[in-house]
Amino acid sequence: MTNDFLWGVAIAGHQNEGDNVHSDIWALENTTPTIFGERSGIANAHLTRWEDDLDLVASLGMNAFRFSVEWARIEPARGEVVAGALDHYERVIDGALERGLAPVVTFNHFAAPNWFSAAGSWLGPDSDRLFADQCARVMRRFGDRIHTAVTINEPNLEQLLQAGHKLPPQVEVLKREMLAAAARTAGTAEYFASNVIPGDRQDDFEAALTRAHRSAVAAIKAERADLPTGVSIAICDEVALPGGEAHRDAKRAAVYDHWLRVARDDDFVGVQNYEQIVHGPHGEVEIDGPRNGMGTLIAPGSLAGAVRYAHEVSGVPVIVTEHGIQTDDDAQREAFIPAALEALDAEIAGGTPVQGYCHWTLMDNFEWIFGYGPKLGLVAVDRHTLERTKKPSADVYAAEVARRAAVPAR
Repeated sequence: MTNDFLWGVAIAGHQNEGDNVHSDIWALENTTPTIFGERSGIANAHLTRWEDDLDLVASLGMNAFRFSVEWARIEPARGEVVAGALDHYERVIDGALERGLAPVVTFNHFAAPNWFSAAGSWLGPDSDRLFADQCARVMRRFGDRIHTAVTINEPNLEQLLQAGHKLPPQVEVLKREMLAAAARTAGTAEYFASNVIPGDRQDDFEAALTRAHRSAVAAIKAERADLPTGVSIAICDEVALPGGEAHRDAKRAAVYDHWLRVARDDDFVGVQNYEQIVHGPHGEVEIDGPRNGMGTLIAPGSLAGAVRYAHEVSGVPVIVTEHGIQTDDDAQREAFIPAALEALDAEIAGGTPVQGYCHWTLMDNFEWIFGYGPKLGLVAVDRHTLERTKKPSADVYAAEVARRAAVPAR
């Protein structure tokens, strides 16, 4: 790995900042009925504690910090741009740079303004232009200091959930009821959010999000042509047993291949990997072994497999924009991180171009419809005091980075 390899952690605004009151996710959390198990509320109060959180990242010896700018804070009502919100994110950018952290900025990490989703979300007739305008205003303010730009986070997530039957059928019914209730509250015909999409609208959203991504890239490059820009996709390591190749390939075609082809025009593709799925002649196969909190096999080699496939199809370099393990047992995370990084080392040594790795996530946070139950952080957060406490896995990750990077552990 070269000295400019990105080693970092990733977070997202809605999941950590708190009080994202003008966003679509906030509206859906507070809709009756709702599929959200909890409300995000104050989250981790990262909006006010960001300096301490950046100090924590720097103390681990990282050189990169991936975070999102929240469109709903910047444009809470259509055409109303809040300069103070842009000021805030500019301070975060500068704070990261002061601590030696390359800012990896995600322009949309699921949450969008409530007004945007009430107008049809990404299916709205001018959604791609509106998103491009948001990207341009962010770029004009501090685009000169962004290291890497991610346009949209996991635009294929719903396809992955649908293909893997990750949610029970009744969730789809409740999802539709929630969206209908949100539309009534907003006084509009339809209401959507990018990580709450009805099954029969997946193709429409894929096309719309593709247009939005390409418009965003154009807007970002118009302000700064040299800024590395790409999209991050959710991708499992799909493994075929003898006779399972057709089933594996059908899953890849349905969930990943469109976006990997889109990425051929970009500077990199972001890989976000958490699982390995094994396919037999008749479908997915359960393999014996220890499980993570998602109920799937703990497979440290899954990241290398996902990275390999992403590069094979896209032909562009890879940045691991998310990778981690959901578990309440931090000892599992302590063992998982070194094993996964060793497999990634081997993949890189074999010729797959990987430019960085951002672990998901810095601290336990609001995991969307599942609320605060799932634990993926290197740092625990007390839900009452919001005190941050490093888990042993944080030091394990720091040591692994120090061993590979030019920057020594601090």
